[in-house]
Amino acid sequence: MKRLIAAFSALALAGCNGATDSNDWEPKSFVELENPDWSRDAVVYQVNTRQFSEEGTFAAVQKELPRLKELGVDILWLMPIHPIGEVNRKGTLGSPYSVKDYFNVNPEFGTKEEFKAFVDAAHDQGFKVILDLVANHTAWDHPLANEHPDWYEKTWDGDFRPTPWWDWSDIIDLDWTKPGVRQHIGEAMEYWVREFDVDGYRADVAGYVPVDFWETMRGRLSAIRPVFMLGEVQETAFHRASFDATYAWDWHHTSKDVAKGAANPTAFYGYYAENESLWPREAMRMTYIENHDSNSWEGTLRENYAAGLEAATALAFTGEGIPLVYNGMEACNDKRLEFFEKDAINWSKLGHDEACAYGQLIEELIAFRKANPALENGQWGARMRKVETDSSESVFAWVREEEGNKVLGLFNFTAAPVEVTFADGLPAGNYTEFRSGNVTFVSGDTVTIPASGFRLFSQLVP
Repeated sequence: MKRLIAAFSALALAGCNGATDSNDWEPKSFVELENPDWSRDAVVYQVNTRQFSEEGTFAAVQKELPRLKELGVDILWLMPIHPIGEVNRKGTLGSPYSVKDYFNVNPEFGTKEEFKAFVDAAHDQGFKVILDLVANHTAWDHPLANEHPDWYEKTWDGDFRPTPWWDWSDIIDLDWTKPGVRQHIGEAMEYWVREFDVDGYRADVAGYVPVDFWETMRGRLSAIRPVFMLGEVQETAFHRASFDATYAWDWHHTSKDVAKGAANPTAFYGYYAENESLWPREAMRMTYIENHDSNSWEGTLRENYAAGLEAATALAFTGEGIPLVYNGMEACNDKRLEFFEKDAINWSKLGHDEACAYGQLIEELIAFRKANPALENGQWGARMRKVETDSSESVFAWVREEEGNKVLGLFNFTAAPVEVTFADGLPAGNYTEFRSGNVTFVSGDTVTIPASGFRLFSQLVP
C-alpha cells in the first residue's frame, strides 16, 4: 500500500512539474462516430406498414415510393417488421413491438423476398431504409424464453417480467447483463444490414438498453456499410459513439403547449438554450409533430396543436433538428389510428389543396429546407440566433445563417395578427419570402405576422 501511495505521489508531482503532455488538455471531439453524408439534409418518413394501406404489405408501400420521392422525404423508417407474439397479445393483431423472432418478417406484411424487393426499389429511387429495432424486450412466446430463460429479468416471485410501471403486458424484458442477449440482438442487427442492405435502425426505448451495446453495434455495423441510427431516447451520451439522431421529446411537448396557448413562445427558450449549450454540436434531435405514439395515444394533429399546427410544423422543419413525417400527415389524417387492429389511413384528401392544404405545406417546407443549406441537420446546419423584438411573448423569432445563406423565421402563436418591430440589425437583409416575393428588412422595420401563422424569409448569396 505504501508503495502504491508513493507511486501515485510521484505521478502527481510529475504533473505539477509540467511533465504531462500538454496535448492532454486539448479539447477532444465529443462525437466518435461519423454521420453519413446522406443524412445532411435528410427528412425522415415513418411507415406504419399495417395501416399504410388496405393491403398492409411491403408491396403496397413499394407502390407509393414515387409519391414519397415527390414529397421530398429521404429516410424511410419502417415500424417493426417481425412476427408478433401470440401469448398475452393485445387486440386481434397485436403490437409490432412484441417481437417473436428477430430474424424473420411478419407474414401479415409479406415475405423476406418481398421485403428485399422493397429495399432494393427504395434504394433505386434514392431512399435509405431503417428498421425499427425492439431490443429491450421480446414477446412472451419468443423461443429465447424457453431456450434461455436466464436471459430474462424476473419478478420478485421468479416469473418473467414486463417492463416495470408501464402497461406493456404483452412483452417481457431481456436481461442485458447476459452476454448471450447482446450477441443474439447484435447478430440480428448485422443480419438485416448485411443480407438485406438495410441502412440503419430506429431503436425502440433505446435508453433502456446499455449505451455501450449501441456503441459496440455502431462500430460493427459501420464496418459493413454506412448506417444511420435514430434512438428513442433523450440523453446526450447516446450521441457520443452510437446514435446520429435522438428524440426531442421536450420540443414536442413544448410545441404542443405553445400551439394551444397553454404557454407563450418564450417556453421555447429553455429547450433551445439547452440544445445549444448541453447537447453536442453534431446531435440531430428529432423535432416531430406526430409519430405512431403521439397519434394513437395523445391525439390527432388538430387535437394536439389546434390552430397552431401550421406554425409549429414550419418551426419543426426550419429550426434546429431533423424533422419527421408520420405517414398520413401529408393526407391530413384526422383519426387516431388503432394500434392493435387494422385501421388503414384514409388517403382521399391527398393532393387536394382545398381539402388538405396542410399536406401541400409539408411538401413546400421540405423543398424550402433543402434549398437553404443553413437549415441542414446537425453539424452541417447553422445555429439559431434569437432575434430581439418588441413581441417576444407572442412571436418566436430567429435567424439561421452560414456563408452564402441566411434564413429568418417568425412564428405567431396567438389568435390575432401581430406587428413585430425588430430591436437590432440581425434580421437586416434582402430576402425572398416563402410562398411570396422579395422583401427588404432593416433594423427597426415592422412586420405583420398573421394569426396562428408564420413567415419565412431566405437569402441566398451567389
